[in-house]
Amino acid sequence: MHPKLLTTPYFTIYTYGAMLALAYLSALWWLFRSARREGINRERISGLGLWVIIGAIAGAKVLMILRSLPYYMDYPSEFWSLGTLQSGGDFYGGFIGALTATVIFFARHRDLPRWKIADLCGPAIALGQAIGRVGCLMAGCCYGCETELPWGVTFTDPAAEKIVGTPLGIRLHPVQAYESVLCLLLFCALVWLSRRKRFEGQIILAYSLLYAIIRFFLEYVRGDVARGFLFDGLFSTSQFVALIVIVIGLPIFISRLKASSAVK
Repeated sequence: MHPKLLTTPYFTIYTYGAMLALAYLSALWWLFRSARREGINRERISGLGLWVIIGAIAGAKVLMILRSLPYYMDYPSEFWSLGTLQSGGDFYGGFIGALTATVIFFARHRDLPRWKIADLCGPAIALGQAIGRVGCLMAGCCYGCETELPWGVTFTDPAAEKIVGTPLGIRLHPVQAYESVLCLLLFCALVWLSRRKRFEGQIILAYSLLYAIIRFFLEYVRGDVARGFLFDGLFSTSQFVALIVIVIGLPIFISRLKASSAVK
């Protein structure tokens, strides 16, 4: 693929970074668009967006480091290495970081309709993921395991191997493309559901549960061992977090659905 979008004698623009920036901008665009339609103050949404982006970036880096902590302890200079700084980190770390930032933001602005605004974030996140995973495919990160399927991808750019350790010359599952397409479908489904929702919070909860299911099964065709494993390899880090999301989120979804039915 194309890890480097543009190389000049003075600077290099990496494809992943460019796509990640586009993903954040697209998510914010959808969030602002939805907020305007719902009559929610744009300045407040801008403030929330800034908090979420900072929380997501910090959380993604933290979980990435935690899942490989022994390595970072052996090589402490890697905490501030170019590879660590350039890496997008772990999505679920970003999700937890963004959630933490959101909780803090709402605690500081108690007058805002929390569940209503959270619902606006669901499709925005899915849209951002759909775009961001294209960047992963271009960079070669988050690569899949070996496959003989005709739609497998073979990476040949030495930069991909140098930057993220992508195996070259081997046909791999295009798991990044799988997730991009599934997240785009999830975005469409959430937009459709938004016009038919039965209770506040339904969209963000639906996003959390559906993405957790998607991510859990996609992990079986991931090939990058750096994402980390738990319980002697029984689950990857992301699978374990996905299970926690389902265990916590499903009862909340059912409880709020029952409450909305009782009111009607």
